[in-house]
Amino acid sequence: MEQAPLHLDISSAPDNGVAYWTSAADGVQLRIGLWKPERNSRGTVLIFPGRGDYIELYGNLITDLERAGYSALIVEWRGHGLSGRIATNPKVGHVEHFSDYQQDVAAMTVAAQQLDLPQPWYLIGHSMGACIALRSLIDGLDVEATAFTAPMFDIHMASYERVAARPLTWAMQAIGKGQVYAPGFNDQSYVFRNKFEANTLTNSSENYERWIMQGRTVPALHTGGPSMSWLYAALQETRSLSKLPSPDIPCVSLCGDQEETVGVPAIRERMSRWPQGKFEIISNAKHELFLETSDVRQTVMAKILDLFATKSGKRCRLPHTP
Repeated sequence: MEQAPLHLDISSAPDNGVAYWTSAADGVQLRIGLWKPERNSRGTVLIFPGRGDYIELYGNLITDLERAGYSALIVEWRGHGLSGRIATNPKVGHVEHFSDYQQDVAAMTVAAQQLDLPQPWYLIGHSMGACIALRSLIDGLDVEATAFTAPMFDIHMASYERVAARPLTWAMQAIGKGQVYAPGFNDQSYVFRNKFEANTLTNSSENYERWIMQGRTVPALHTGGPSMSWLYAALQETRSLSKLPSPDIPCVSLCGDQEETVGVPAIRERMSRWPQGKFEIISNAKHELFLETSDVRQTVMAKILDLFATKSGKRCRLPHTP
């Protein structure tokens, strides 16, 4: 695979990372990032990011995984980061069908095999990435255990918004306006639309400012708001998944007590019928658990690493991180 750009100078990720180009079956170019610990790896963690996210944003998580002895492989979904932008306006977070993301998952797993990444494999899915991961697991993605943070099993909406969203987004697609931004969104990414004091994503001003800095330094990394088609497809996918049984695999779902992005009741309902699943609320935390304050991140990583270690039989504890 051909190497791709990786902006380690603006990320908190370790400096031994490397990025590659790969392609989905339909030809969309994807960027993946890989980190390997210097010593023998405990296995490989596949990272499924959230909507609007990109590789460099996950430096905290990648650092923690490498310190714990895991290799980490992260994908940028189509329409995100430096991966292929599929809308006429490249800033729009667009997809026609959520099944398109499964092509990205397939390309990622093929790349993991080509790179001969160490077994066993684990999975971490955040927000939209957790929704994509749930479909992948139901379809047979083979990992030892999975951890979800703020999983998008439903979208947090006011009741009047929910009543209007499905017919509005369907109608916009029907008249050929599926790539138009969903109401309230534009070319700007979240952190450029919202000041830290009013944000619903993190309590860490340091991580919020780094997010802004990354977008200013490499504007191509940031994605604007979602399209009408993305919103329609997301509502369709979450409804479809809600009717399916949970996979029989060890899983922990973590959600902040200040969550305002995804639907917490849907997470509770899903995890209540997950045979090897557990749901926990994290105190003093918003949506982006890997971009939260150091105490929150330490708590989150301890729970994830405990799950992975229980499956492998090898306990691991991270040193305190600033």
